[in-house]
Amino acid sequence: MALIDLQNISKQYDTKVILKDANFTLNQGQRIAVIGQNGQGKSTLFKIIMRQTEPDSGDMAIDKSLKIEMLDQQPKFKANLNVRDAIENQLVELKSAKNEYEKITNQLMTDYENEELIRRQSELASFLEFHNAWDLDNMIERVLVEFQLKQYEHKDVNLLSGGEQRRVSLAGLILKKPDVLLLDEPTNHLDVYMVEFLEQLLLKNNFTLLFISHDRYFIDNIATSVVEVDGGVLRKFNGGYSSYLEQKSQILENMQKEHENLLRMVKREAHWMQHGITARRKRNERRKAEYFDLKQKARSNPAAIRKMSLELQREQKAFNTEEKQQNKRKMLYELDNVCKTLGDKELIKDFTTRILQKDTIAIVGPNGSGKSTLLKIFMEKMKIDKGTFKKGDFQIGYFDQQRDTLDDNKNLMETFCPNGGDRVILDDGRNMHVYGYLKNFLFPREYLDKKVGVLSGGEKNRVALALLFTRKVDCLILDEPTNDLDIPTINILEEYLQNFQGALIFVSHDRYFVDKIAKKLFVFQGNGKIMESFQPYTEYLEIEKELKELDSLESEIAKEQTTPKPTTTVKKQTKLSYKDQREYDNLPKEIEDLELKLEEINACLMNPKCYEQKGIVSMSKELEETKDIYEQKVERFLELEELIESFNS
Repeated sequence: MALIDLQNISKQYDTKVILKDANFTLNQGQRIAVIGQNGQGKSTLFKIIMRQTEPDSGDMAIDKSLKIEMLDQQPKFKANLNVRDAIENQLVELKSAKNEYEKITNQLMTDYENEELIRRQSELASFLEFHNAWDLDNMIERVLVEFQLKQYEHKDVNLLSGGEQRRVSLAGLILKKPDVLLLDEPTNHLDVYMVEFLEQLLLKNNFTLLFISHDRYFIDNIATSVVEVDGGVLRKFNGGYSSYLEQKSQILENMQKEHENLLRMVKREAHWMQHGITARRKRNERRKAEYFDLKQKARSNPAAIRKMSLELQREQKAFNTEEKQQNKRKMLYELDNVCKTLGDKELIKDFTTRILQKDTIAIVGPNGSGKSTLLKIFMEKMKIDKGTFKKGDFQIGYFDQQRDTLDDNKNLMETFCPNGGDRVILDDGRNMHVYGYLKNFLFPREYLDKKVGVLSGGEKNRVALALLFTRKVDCLILDEPTNDLDIPTINILEEYLQNFQGALIFVSHDRYFVDKIAKKLFVFQGNGKIMESFQPYTEYLEIEKELKELDSLESEIAKEQTTPKPTTTVKKQTKLSYKDQREYDNLPKEIEDLELKLEEINACLMNPKCYEQKGIVSMSKELEETKDIYEQKVERFLELEELIESFNS
């Protein structure tokens, strides 16, 4: 069912064509990622859908009753509103519906044949079910904790930082669950744990979603399809980011020679995606199978939990025994039992490490754990409290979100050639024309005369990064380098960093970027503890998650064993809940419809005319997906049937 349908949409600002005869359709349940270079029209597409701007031409079909909401880059709140109230104010309709549902349910206890009340109760139940609003208070509490807003719960929301305000706004939107949700860079200002929580909510609650993101793992985990905006044209690709890479590579192979550089980059990215991620996933399949099997058997064999936990810890340590030829490389930093406390919070405790020439280190961990503090210590902008800190004699190149290296009053030519001329010398010694160099960072020739001050935030970041690679330095220190960058620019940044001959130390929450670039991690684990690890970041996070689940399971079993059995009689459930009964009544028809659909797909796959028209790959994928849904529905129906039989026995 199409909720939004745009046909032949065109939009132009002055002489710049943003969208040209663009077609776009969003169906219920789809999660579409919009990608492309900054300034190509991603935000314009969002504004047209939100009716914040009108297209110059084309047809729009958007149901007026549809509730479409968007996460603003800079949300605005009423004055004198605390954080909890700011979230709850977005949920007034849901709370009202829940109160009305409970009131009608009480009325039906005495007036159980009132058809009008039964009809209204059913409407409200469907509304609450769609919005997952049965347990709203607990969900608000969980979102406050997971988005690290609990400590600000009673603080004026307008006194929070921009990133914190965005988290408040995002929390309300996620709980509100509009018919269509538009998110512009939702993972900005979220650490990896918040991103994982967001992914779980979006998938579990079956959002209809349109989002812009540079987080390639987020796109791969969430998107059902990808729309690329390029030269005013919208091009759709099925699946997540890895599928997009494969399809894009095939398209580029069939295009003209001018796309060879782009094809080379896409192929390299696709190769890394396939070998860097898929290989690790296959390697982890056995361990994960053992882990899930253990969870099933744990209650009858608690000792197995500790055994599995020790094995996971050994697996983490195995990466850290990797032999390093330290003596053959120049020492840049040496830290011995370094400690640092800010206020009453211990950020770094007894941290010892050495950083050598050509080390590539990602500093990772939750927001507020001390990552930026460690960067400042490396930059000698902050002194340690205790321990020994030694820095060698070498040059540092630094990048952060403030872009202090740029002068808004200079144009790009003056920025890159301050002493005149039109050539730049790169850190590897190459001599290039400034336009040829900036073209690598996706700047057209007409930008050479533009003042830095008129550029967008993303464009300024590209200038600052391009400038960084013209400096002769031994060590790069980068603070969240991928923020405000589009995916094409991140790919360029990655290529330069992989060719950089010095040491690299960077802070990032971008899991894909960390996995691809870092050879070592400094993981902030809380309470000042920093762990060194040589494993890929996503693999570290996976093991960390499993260890936490094992600890939780062990505590739960121990509590069960020490808690005496209650002597009071627990009231036995004698019938299905309203929600389960509705599901049970609807499942036979749903199963029957799926059986018919499976017959149709199989018939099409037997007919060359049919599968050639629809695409055999697409039909095969649809068959597998339909089979999975069918099996889930049948399993759920049998589960409910078994529950009913237990009530009657």
